[in-house]
Amino acid sequence: MTFEQFIFYVLAAMAVVSGFMVITVRNPVKAALWLVLAFISTAGVWIMAQAEFLGLVLILVYVGAVMVLFLFVVMMLDINLAKLKEGFTRYLSLGAIAAIATFGMMYMVLGPAHFGLEVTGAPVVHGPDYSNTAAIAVPLYTTHAYAFVLAAVLLLVGIVAAIALTIRRRAPKEVLYQNIDKQVKTQASDRLRMVKMEAVVEKDLPEKEEESK
Repeated sequence: MTFEQFIFYVLAAMAVVSGFMVITVRNPVKAALWLVLAFISTAGVWIMAQAEFLGLVLILVYVGAVMVLFLFVVMMLDINLAKLKEGFTRYLSLGAIAAIATFGMMYMVLGPAHFGLEVTGAPVVHGPDYSNTAAIAVPLYTTHAYAFVLAAVLLLVGIVAAIALTIRRRAPKEVLYQNIDKQVKTQASDRLRMVKMEAVVEKDLPEKEEESK
């Protein structure tokens, strides 16, 4: 076993163990921290596969931004851990059967018979002038441009749907909501009214000022 294989097995074992701990621990904060470790170990595997751009993006975006946001949200929520523990043993057998079936299907599809080194061969070693970013960006924005745009639209729809589902209607006195359609259709006559008034000229203004004195 070479040193690279040893590092790969260590990182893969860390990813598997941390992923298992994410779904088994009952404390949400600890689950998020285990997920951070899973991201870091997976990023190490990607870097070993010469996908440095994906590994760095996984650390910077997910570990540095998304998981920090998750931790803030989880720590600010008032989560009742007692309710999370209820019914855990009731569905333990069903969850174990589903996990074994999922692992069996993944092994049949992603096992050594299909993705082993004997089948795929060793990864191609690139020179120092090789750009992993360009190798990903060129096909992404040329060959797979439509799929990339479609994925962006689907993510936008998901964000809008999540915002719409989390809106809670409250009393009008508490929150003022904007009606965008009504604002766009508003005319100047709906907001401004011209009133015609006759001019009033006070001829006796100096006399009134003297009387007031």
